[in-house]
Amino acid sequence: MADQKKLTRILSIDGGGIRGIIPGQVLVSLEEKLKTLDNNPKARIADYFDLIAGTSTGGILTCIYLTPDKEDPKKPRFSAREAVELYLKRGDEIFDISFWQKIRSVKGITDEKYDEAELEEALNDYLGNLMLSDLLKPCLITTYDIKNRKGHFFKSHDAKKDKGYNFLVREAARATSAAPTYFEVARVKSETNITYPLIDGGVFVNNPTLCAYAEARKNKFDEFRDKPTAAQMMILSLGTGNVDKSYYYKQAKDWGAIQWIVPILDIMMSGVADTVDYQLRQIYDAVGKPKQYFRISPELGKGNSAMDDASMENLNALKVAGKDCANLYDKELTAFAKLLISNK
Repeated sequence: MADQKKLTRILSIDGGGIRGIIPGQVLVSLEEKLKTLDNNPKARIADYFDLIAGTSTGGILTCIYLTPDKEDPKKPRFSAREAVELYLKRGDEIFDISFWQKIRSVKGITDEKYDEAELEEALNDYLGNLMLSDLLKPCLITTYDIKNRKGHFFKSHDAKKDKGYNFLVREAARATSAAPTYFEVARVKSETNITYPLIDGGVFVNNPTLCAYAEARKNKFDEFRDKPTAAQMMILSLGTGNVDKSYYYKQAKDWGAIQWIVPILDIMMSGVADTVDYQLRQIYDAVGKPKQYFRISPELGKGNSAMDDASMENLNALKVAGKDCANLYDKELTAFAKLLISNK
């Protein structure tokens, strides 16, 4: 193992549908700090992390951050502000349910709630025919393979070595966001023509931070970052807004399968995220480096906790919640930005 002289820098973003606006806005603030503190007006999120992981909406943001510039393929194409605009400018189209789809699906009970066409068009506009192997840095994007009954992870660093792991980035983004009841199952094909039926990774790992940690432990990023231990990593983990909706005994005791669909997804995703945070805190406390793991679980403010409320009122509320969160953690984000820069 090489002598570890620099910390391996990891960014992880939870799933949460349209609530991805909140971590997106936090990263807008972080990127502005990096520009100022590093005296680099062209600084981008991808420049300061060695591995980015994401589930669902976090997976889409991951793909956008790591997209290479068309003129200079070694540099990121999109700023953090341009990345979050996918939701602010097109969220209402992605989560627009037509009258006939509403009738046909019985509001998501007998069929997916939304037509995937608008989502796929938005992803195509941002990502085009980019392949996973073209992404700028290592990534880990989570999905679940319903045929083989196991997690499926899209990894750009594996795609560079083996065509069997290489996919269109837009298809990886589509798969990680194929939330059950919201969008149709994604059917993606590798460069070697193997197909996989995939759904949103949030069903088993809505907070992918621990997966990112495990992935980093076995990889060599450069001569200074070779199979890093916990003490040799710094991690920024971003949630998509705390869901404070409660379910009561009298309300839930007589629920059947239909009534449990939405609550169980909500409970499962929140519970997984909290469990992962607990595990990471224990790991970093154990190695005496608690400040190298930074988790932000934002408040929703006036935003709606629904993953698909793309009304203009809610889009603006989520944007404000993201800005408020960045302001609340301004001191911590500044300190983290300095640590990112010192470990370039």
